[in-house]
Amino acid sequence: MKKEYKKKSLSAFLLSTHNRIAVASTKMTKEFSVPPVVFRSGGGVNPPAGNVNQRRVPTAPFQPSRPPSSSSSAIPFMSFDIGSAASSSGPFGGTISTSAASGSASFDDEEPLLDELGIHPDQIWHKTKSILNPFRVNPTAHKDSDLSGPIFLYLSLCLFQLLAGKIQFGVILGWIVVSSIFLYIVFNMLAGRNGNLDLHTCTSVVGYCMLPVVILSAASLFIPQGSSVPRYALAGVFVVWATRACTNLMVTLADGGEEHRGLIAYACFLIYTLFSLLVIF
Repeated sequence: MKKEYKKKSLSAFLLSTHNRIAVASTKMTKEFSVPPVVFRSGGGVNPPAGNVNQRRVPTAPFQPSRPPSSSSSAIPFMSFDIGSAASSSGPFGGTISTSAASGSASFDDEEPLLDELGIHPDQIWHKTKSILNPFRVNPTAHKDSDLSGPIFLYLSLCLFQLLAGKIQFGVILGWIVVSSIFLYIVFNMLAGRNGNLDLHTCTSVVGYCMLPVVILSAASLFIPQGSSVPRYALAGVFVVWATRACTNLMVTLADGGEEHRGLIAYACFLIYTLFSLLVIF
């Protein structure tokens, strides 16, 4: 009996509590009534009361107002069209060309890329051709010294040596630098105060006179390895050719070397004999 009484009293308590909460919620909704939200339409007129939940009409995005265009503006509008050649009048009565302001689009006035890098193929070919005749070397072609032709001949020698199975890039480059410095010191010591040979000219002459050694390296590819006598004879001819050309250019281009032609020729002979030994062995 006690358990049934407790259950009845608990259910009555819960029912009374639920009724109180419902009454309180209805009072709160009556006291705090929220007015309906009205959205303005695109035209700025409120919709009728019966259509409160109508969605807002999308409007155009915001765009800043532009000043009215006038032909007599103080700062003319500059077009980025390269092909246009229109012109506009400035504030002082002058004429401002659009194409001149945007820069010239043609590259006709610019120098070729090889000329900007200091590489002149015509001069290189003219200097190389002058070495082909060992009895009549043209010294006027070598007054303007450069290193483009010597570098090309050095690479050609390295390539022919590579075809022969000899990887000597570092050796040839090191010997070229040492040979140029050696001949520069020897010549200036012999010429004394009258010597005006610079290192750039000396390196250019030594490099261009490497042409006979390059030809020897290319010809040795077709000579059998067992025939040593023809190889030595051919190497001697090309060494004398390179020595004669280098000696004539050194004596002609610099002052003070005519009296010591034999010693200069001996130094050149040692240099090109050293390179010919690389080719033979």
